[in-house]
Amino acid sequence: MSGGVDAIVLVGGQGTRLRPLTLSAPKPMLPTAGVPLLTHLLSRIKAAGVDHVILGTSYQASVFSDYFGDGADLGLALDYVVEDEPLGTGGAIGNVRHLVRADRVLVFNGDVLSGCDLPALLEHHDRSGAVVTLHLTEVPDARAFGCVPTDDASRVTAFLEKDPNPITNQINAGTYVFQRQVIESIPVDRPVSVERETFPQLLESGAHVNAFVDASYWRDLGKPSDFVAGSADLVRGIAPSQVLAGRTGSHLILDGASVAADAVITGGATIGAGCVIGAGAVVDGSVLFDGAWIGAGAVISDSVIGRDARVGERTVLRDVVIGDRVRLGAHVELTSGARVWPDVVLADNSVRFSSDG
Repeated sequence: MSGGVDAIVLVGGQGTRLRPLTLSAPKPMLPTAGVPLLTHLLSRIKAAGVDHVILGTSYQASVFSDYFGDGADLGLALDYVVEDEPLGTGGAIGNVRHLVRADRVLVFNGDVLSGCDLPALLEHHDRSGAVVTLHLTEVPDARAFGCVPTDDASRVTAFLEKDPNPITNQINAGTYVFQRQVIESIPVDRPVSVERETFPQLLESGAHVNAFVDASYWRDLGKPSDFVAGSADLVRGIAPSQVLAGRTGSHLILDGASVAADAVITGGATIGAGCVIGAGAVVDGSVLFDGAWIGAGAVISDSVIGRDARVGERTVLRDVVIGDRVRLGAHVELTSGARVWPDVVLADNSVRFSSDG
């Protein structure tokens, strides 16, 4: 690739769809296959030959700098900009422009897990001569997304809102290449959406907005079910990550965890540091944060168990989120998207099927 490249990662969201997990940490900092989700993206950025990354933060901003520092451990130079008021996707990009050094900038939504070939994306951008290139991915059903039609030359022709009859299955995958002058043109005194304002205005002006469409791995980790599935895909090697090179398999057990000999850990499950898994327990496709304790004979499937939570014997959890330090008694059954807030105690034999906290 020619010339220098910077990266901007937008990590300012509050992650409300993942509560209660995001009460204690921003979504990009939640443990995902053993490390904060953002670590996987930063490692991909570094592997693409980009050394300077600007994090656009807001919610619990200090958590990022406390963990990553100056980025030296990842071979990066990290800068941080705190957004005091919500500025939208475009406003957040414009808000960090004073730290941009290069003429081309990779921009990422920090809550997306993607296998996009970043060097290929940059090369495509350079060949096209576009001012902005969007990574697009094809989904089986685009009705839940805005869609992005393109012409035969891969030029973007429109940005369409959600529609029950979408004209294409191509959607915005949340990774872009911006020429610096576009970033400098974004207003900084008000909220701006790149999807609803910046990109449509570029098209109206006749600017060249290009698309890079591929079939690489892609998942938005905004919902608990997607967060769990994304972590499991990383563990099993379905989703790419330089962080887990050579460590993929049916499960991931972190240092200091204690797992009974007859417990079954499968489906890409992650067992956090210091966790205890009792005799005969089954943990399938789930994420256990550090210090979780699972009683004998319990069954945990497609769920997230918060830090230092305790799950009683023979308890069954399917498709649920358990907050930090929760105490569940024996023979509890929770299913169907139920969420239990931090520090809640549920007695033995409790049964809940609702999605209420």
